[in-house]
Amino acid sequence: MKKFLLGFLAIGFWAQAQVKPIIQKSEIVRIETTLASDNMQGRQIFSAGIDSASAFIEKEFTKIGLQYYGDLKSYRQDFKAKGKSANNVIGMLPGKSKPNEYVVFSAHYDHLGIVDYGDDKVYNGANDDASGTTAVIALARYFKELNNNERTIVFVAFTGEEVGGYGSKYFTKNINPDAVVAMFNIEMIGTESKWERNSAYITGFEKSDFGTILQKNLKGTNFNFYEDPYPSEHLFYRSDNATLAALGVPAHTISTSKMDSEPNYHQLSDEFTTLDLDNMTEIIKAIALSSESIISGKDTPSRVEKL
Repeated sequence: MKKFLLGFLAIGFWAQAQVKPIIQKSEIVRIETTLASDNMQGRQIFSAGIDSASAFIEKEFTKIGLQYYGDLKSYRQDFKAKGKSANNVIGMLPGKSKPNEYVVFSAHYDHLGIVDYGDDKVYNGANDDASGTTAVIALARYFKELNNNERTIVFVAFTGEEVGGYGSKYFTKNINPDAVVAMFNIEMIGTESKWERNSAYITGFEKSDFGTILQKNLKGTNFNFYEDPYPSEHLFYRSDNATLAALGVPAHTISTSKMDSEPNYHQLSDEFTTLDLDNMTEIIKAIALSSESIISGKDTPSRVEKL
């Protein structure tokens, strides 16, 4: 009887250990509402608001237990832009068997700041791109708890996207592009796509088999990734994936933004109350699931043609 009980407990413990961590809507709401709050003053680069946002992301990375990236002594990657101080926020999970192969999850945490007129003065940037930054933080926690990444995962929140992509350009100069296996750049996932819920599109879908791999990993679910439906907008080279993509990295942006009819895009009305947080949570879950064969080293996306 004692041996049976011990065996039962051992099986139960093993089963419990195999349960995947859950991406909780409550956590998505907590992070999103903080980043998109008036207290962040629109998160404009070179402002007190962007400093507050950076400090919040650094605190989240600390709680998760991410390691510092490369030779950095903190989660801040400091640099100069337009002669002023700025910083990305970066954390990482070293790969277990392929530590020199990198998978990057990214979003930009800056936005447009404040105006000095009217009742609503803050460009909250809830969708653009607090939603993507929220996803990066949630995914960092998920993969830390999962604790089975064979490749190194780098989580980066870029600054300066809204004024010329300064953060991603600096990051690209300080990483070996040949070592980057894939980049999941996440931009504006807080609203439903043109295909409504449980869907998103991937910019530059045709430029590598990145999207095909992601969709294969979602077999049996009701989530679908689609090709970018806005080719005239040239979105593949309009976000923080562009600098690494130009060097051949399968670096793609995942988005749901309806670029032909997004009423709150770059408006003061881009606030937390306009987002579909249930759908956003499901999108983040889908990104996590779809990336697993790349993170495990099973799949390696084809390279993008260099510019």
